[in-house]
Amino acid sequence: MAALAGVSKSLVSLVLRDAPSVSPAKREAVREAMQQLGYRPNLTARQLTERRTRTIGVLLNDLRNPWFVDGLATATAVLRAEGYRLLLADGQLDADATEDVLSGFADLRVDGVLLLGTLADTPATLETARSLPTVAVGNRDLGSPVLDVVAGDDVHGTRLAVDHLVQLGHRRIGHVAGSLGKVAALRHQAFLERTAESGIEGSVATGEMTEQGGRAAGLELLRSSTPTAVVAVNDIAAVGVLSAARELGLHVPQDLSLVGYDNSALARLEHLSLTSVENDLPAIGELAARALLDRIDDPARPAATHLTVPHLVVRGTSAPPPRG
Repeated sequence: MAALAGVSKSLVSLVLRDAPSVSPAKREAVREAMQQLGYRPNLTARQLTERRTRTIGVLLNDLRNPWFVDGLATATAVLRAEGYRLLLADGQLDADATEDVLSGFADLRVDGVLLLGTLADTPATLETARSLPTVAVGNRDLGSPVLDVVAGDDVHGTRLAVDHLVQLGHRRIGHVAGSLGKVAALRHQAFLERTAESGIEGSVATGEMTEQGGRAAGLELLRSSTPTAVVAVNDIAAVGVLSAARELGLHVPQDLSLVGYDNSALARLEHLSLTSVENDLPAIGELAARALLDRIDDPARPAATHLTVPHLVVRGTSAPPPRG
């Protein structure tokens, strides 16, 4: 540090720590000298002093799902503004891969962990929540007294989707349900309850919450029953249902209305124009980041659950049922 154009080591240290006692003029002079000399601080030494690495581990259950892009964007902005860097990893919908990633985060001594999407309630995930500040995003499966949960109200969102189709005149509605996790289970149960309350016929086929899973479940549903509309567990599964409908010679929405869930970037594509339930992903991302920062500051604080209120975004894949 002494090589910084005669600037004292203590002043450089204050600037690197963003100490408020340094005047703007001195702060700018130090940063200009650092830039001219190509100086980079010793992050390892700084981490030892602060006892923090200023890094956050982010585990996505499936990198292929566009839901994470929207949810992660605002979380990243909030955490970066607080001086944190993110380490992103893909759990690949696999318990062993998830365990390896979480073990790696612990070895790297990250300051906190964001868990995005449905992950199994395994010893590895529970140990992570016990040993590191952890927030689950869109995941309702992990039970821990020090694990915060940020998600949308899945029951309310599913009811909105069913009500929309009923109001359009549909009386035979199918559901492509997810095969894993409490979020999928909540959406499934809400679908059954709302169709029963509405006095209409509801049918269900279950598959993985992927495009391939949606296609397989869609084919099963459309071949075994005759729904005029389908509510999919998420947007990417809805894309699979769309493929299944086309394989069977059905046109959306003339022959079959389709509603997704999450209002991800897929739903907003102009050529797809998918009616979908909006969970307010930017708000979820910001809530998750703030909850994680609070837990880093106070790891023993009681667990909290934050739910956003969804609304339906109506686009071109839902319409009244075909006549006759």
